[in-house]
Amino acid sequence: MATVFTKIINGELPGRFVYRDDKVAAFLTIEPVAYGHTLVVPIKEIDKWTDIEPELWAQCNDVAQKVGSAIIASFGSERAGYLIAGFEVPHAHIHVFPANDMSGYSLATVMKMDETDPAQMDAAAEKIRAALEAQGVDTGVETDNL
Repeated sequence: MATVFTKIINGELPGRFVYRDDKVAAFLTIEPVAYGHTLVVPIKEIDKWTDIEPELWAQCNDVAQKVGSAIIASFGSERAGYLIAGFEVPHAHIHVFPANDMSGYSLATVMKMDETDPAQMDAAAEKIRAALEAQGVDTGVETDNL
């Protein structure tokens, strides 16, 4: 059975994509620790990050690093947090988020979906896409289809 991430990637569920290629997608999480909290996910459904083949894992990390730089530029955070947990959805993913301290590393502090402002979520995705494009990254996201 397809994971929720596969359903987002396949367009069966809505997603605020900031990056996509044929192997990796990056989209905002619906329960962020801060606006801009992005998930970097292999397109291929793999449960544990330790099971991802090295070339694909390297590509996921490359995308996560670019997204992290875009998050710092977009939100003025000191750093971009990077976290792998993987218990909530059985599809490997990297959490990348604005970080000024260690609080974002506790996923117990997330804003629930009904606590987020959809306009701020949309704006966060647009800021990250624009910052990626400013880095020279082809995001692969067609914004007129969002």
